[in-house]
Amino acid sequence: MTVTRSELLRGDFHVHSTYSDDARSTLAENLAAAASAGLARIRLTDHVRASTTWVPEFVSAIAGEKTPDGLTVLTGVEAKLLDASGAVDTPPGLLAGVARGVDAVVIGDHQFPGTDGPWSPSATRERLADGLTAGDALDLLVTASIRAMERTPHAQLAHWFSILPKIGLSEDLLGADRLAAWAQAAQRTGTIVEVNEKWACPGPGAVAALLAVDARIVASTDSHVSTDVGRYDSVVGILDRAGVPA
Repeated sequence: MTVTRSELLRGDFHVHSTYSDDARSTLAENLAAAASAGLARIRLTDHVRASTTWVPEFVSAIAGEKTPDGLTVLTGVEAKLLDASGAVDTPPGLLAGVARGVDAVVIGDHQFPGTDGPWSPSATRERLADGLTAGDALDLLVTASIRAMERTPHAQLAHWFSILPKIGLSEDLLGADRLAAWAQAAQRTGTIVEVNEKWACPGPGAVAALLAVDARIVASTDSHVSTDVGRYDSVVGILDRAGVPA
């Protein structure tokens, strides 16, 4: 299936509201901004962890908002990848999928998926300095990514590989084989992968790998204020360099 840049840019699949501690705009403000930007699709997404209890209230609040004409509204919760097993920090019993709760679990690589739990960027850099090779670290990240996709139905990967520059590594080091395995897992599991404006990732090589196997990609701003909803710059460049037609 051919995907075009213009179609991708009519969606914003990662938009935060005041249900997230670090965001400033209400659900209504985000919907109005999406309509003003001419979007066709928006995923309202807020941060959760295992202790979060407000997801039913969040879904109900979105359902109660007036939807602007021509806009499809989707829901999501963003939860972090925890460890090498692919575990994700979601509330117990979270329901995901159409008519079951939120539409998607948006998985973020906020920390490095270590063998004994999440490693902070500084802890991961220390391990690299102490002998963990870059290749072994990249293998660990890709393996954890694949396991998370396999374990999490209705998943979307948020700003994937944003952890790499934080630990002193680059997407360029991943290589074709790792990217192919990662992309094939996304296609096989039906996982959506967002191209993220805020973090400018994943890069063109990763996007091209996804396109090569017909995995689904979407655009997102990861906005925390409504004035950023649907406003793209770095995403356009990534899609162009990945060969996505206009």
